[in-house]
Amino acid sequence: MAENKAQNKAASPVSPVYDSLIVGAGISGLAAAIKLRKEGYTDFKIIEKASQVGGTWRENTYPGCGCDVPSSLYSYSFALSSKWSRLFAKQPEILAYLKEVSDDFGITPLIEFNTDLEQARWDDSRDLWVLNTSKGEYLARTVVFATGPITESQIPSLPGLETFKGEMFHSAKWNHDYDLTGKRVAVIGTGASAIQFVPEIQPRVKELFVFQRTAPWVLPKPDLPLSETSKSVIERLPAIQHGWRKAVAGSLNVINFGLRNPNVLKPVSSAARQLLRLQVDDPVLRKAVTPDFTLGCKRILFANNYYPALQAENTSLIPHGLVEVDGNTVIAANGERHEVDVIIWGTGFDVSHPPIGRKVFNAKGERLSDLWKDSSPEAYLGAALADVPNAFLVLGPNVLVYDSFIVLAEAQLDYIIDGLKKIRDRGISRLTIRPSVIEQHNQKVQKHLKGTVFNSGGCKSYYLDQNGRNFAAWPWSLKALKKRLSRFRLKDYEVVYQQQKANRKAA
Repeated sequence: MAENKAQNKAASPVSPVYDSLIVGAGISGLAAAIKLRKEGYTDFKIIEKASQVGGTWRENTYPGCGCDVPSSLYSYSFALSSKWSRLFAKQPEILAYLKEVSDDFGITPLIEFNTDLEQARWDDSRDLWVLNTSKGEYLARTVVFATGPITESQIPSLPGLETFKGEMFHSAKWNHDYDLTGKRVAVIGTGASAIQFVPEIQPRVKELFVFQRTAPWVLPKPDLPLSETSKSVIERLPAIQHGWRKAVAGSLNVINFGLRNPNVLKPVSSAARQLLRLQVDDPVLRKAVTPDFTLGCKRILFANNYYPALQAENTSLIPHGLVEVDGNTVIAANGERHEVDVIIWGTGFDVSHPPIGRKVFNAKGERLSDLWKDSSPEAYLGAALADVPNAFLVLGPNVLVYDSFIVLAEAQLDYIIDGLKKIRDRGISRLTIRPSVIEQHNQKVQKHLKGTVFNSGGCKSYYLDQNGRNFAAWPWSLKALKKRLSRFRLKDYEVVYQQQKANRKAA
């Protein structure tokens, strides 16, 4: 019997211990992998729940889906592309770009596809992360959580929703098998996704009812197609790409300055209101789509075809939220009722409670989502979480600047990978952000956010959690953020070296 037990124990598989594991193969995860390889890392893997790379650009396939940051900046600094067909790329091109980058840099073979993270726990006895996945257990000395902030689609719970007998889906889970031609469609929400897909579906549907709880600022989009000649010139002359990228970054820095100093935006708001007079003829509709808050308080949207779609004969803007569903009747807050065949939710994402929190447990054994349930998450420089050793979050709380997510991710990853290198090269067994450092950092962030347009612009946005705390924005410039992320300071962390732990065990 003892011999059989010994044989079974010897035959049981032993999980390899990786230097690092990256969770997610979207824009952040791919950048993390490429930067790790550049620093000489070979012993790491990416685990990805889906069957291909892409993150949000893989998941969101609704009609008209595209980026509101110019392609020159919404691309990696180390992988500029001359293939963009427009100044602002659409979803299929961005997804193709991410796939190409993954292949070109040799990252695709390092990805464990169809591997969904179920739980991540810190094992203090071994100084290791134990990641339980849909394909078994993974062990790693360090982890980079690159799951992104825009992942959990949000559908409100409304009275009578279960009685609806028609078709219903969220824009992030678009049902391409369902033909909208000739249907009566209710679109709930007027955020970034809705202003892109509403103009695409409007010509096909019989009636379109757009439920608008809050009118957004929608500015003209300076988008143009790029001819084959233009692309050829850009390819032959990389200086054009770099100059284009620099010019876009400069213009976004100007917007960021305005967001930090709301008085600067007042003339822009006035000009935008005057522009609405040219864009929307009907004074009643114009009044309904005119925002009642300072430009920039909510996300600024860009589109050239949204207002024309709202003025089409088959479109009705309902300047109220949806409050109830009665069978196939949708009911607005003002009591207005409409029979529809389809409900499309353009209600965004739950960004204040990142879904990764449900799967990660800190060193005390506490589930992060339980700690965040009555508030929103806090981090140090959006990367280091309290009581979560040897692990970092990409695009975490309070690093949002009006810029490209790719630019932000790259800046943050320079900091994170500097930390990973210190853990590896200096024989560190455990590294955790000091409580005093994270507390002081977040107190300062919240203090300086008070004067920004996000907090003082007179709106309720996804930047603010249920308590009115701004968990998303960075209150200073992108330059200041990059400077803070340029160097990983060990003194900000509680550090236990491998030799120290070995000496304790020996004692």
